[in-house]
Amino acid sequence: MKHPPHQESSRKALRTTAIGLIVSAVLAVIKGVGGVMGNSYALIADAIESSADIFTSGMMWLGLRWSQRPADKDHPYGHGKGEALITLGIAFVLVCAAVLIGVKSVENIITPHKVPAPYTLIILLVVIVVKELLYRFVLKTSKEVGSGAVEADAFHHRSDAITSAAAFIGISIGLIGGPGFEVADDYAALFASLIIVINAIRIARPAVGELLDEELDPKLNRELVELAAGVDKVAHVEWCRIRKMGPFKIADLHIWVDKNLTVEEGHRISHEVKDRIQNRHPLFSDVMIHVEPSK
Repeated sequence: MKHPPHQESSRKALRTTAIGLIVSAVLAVIKGVGGVMGNSYALIADAIESSADIFTSGMMWLGLRWSQRPADKDHPYGHGKGEALITLGIAFVLVCAAVLIGVKSVENIITPHKVPAPYTLIILLVVIVVKELLYRFVLKTSKEVGSGAVEADAFHHRSDAITSAAAFIGISIGLIGGPGFEVADDYAALFASLIIVINAIRIARPAVGELLDEELDPKLNRELVELAAGVDKVAHVEWCRIRKMGPFKIADLHIWVDKNLTVEEGHRISHEVKDRIQNRHPLFSDVMIHVEPSK
């Protein structure tokens, strides 16, 4: 049975999130054990970041399930804004993880410790490759389904790959430099915490814009105007506004038609405009059209 485009998008987003959650859980365990046994706080910090991945992916999975609930009496436009709220929650958890990693890194810089074990580099190399591939996979899905939360999850995986790369460099410096260079591992963790904060800001910005109904894409707006204007008997498109509701979009248009047309004819034209837009862009869950007599 073939599902409507918006339902299929939601299913794809949920599948992608579930895959990311499972991979992050496995990597968190590997990095945590490797960091403790290999005496690398950068690797332990990386494990903390991956643990945050698990939590935020779980949050996002719930958020996506919530956002695809149908409209009801209390939420006539649906529950899509829940996705933006979840995205902000992900950003907040990232900042908390970064602060935790940063504080512990400073403590370790002050307190002397052993150089990490060489095998921790192998663990990090595997993690970097897996996380980068996961980032590309999740980002591709986010573009296909038009989900800001899925895109935020993708950048979370990228931040995890970056923290692993920083840990790899720090441990390498410590191993090559020998005694006195072991703090490179901790400086790497400190740098990773900064990268995590930057990524948190990056993924929070679009979510705030969505909650405030910020202009999405001027190019898309112009395309919708052209689609509407191309419908027979549409004299003019006065304006078009687009807002985002989770993975879906809603458009509001004012069109002009001949004032001598019947109400029934005006109604038919407005539905033709709506159908044309939704056929071209299936992720528009609704297109609301106000018909004005031509001036």
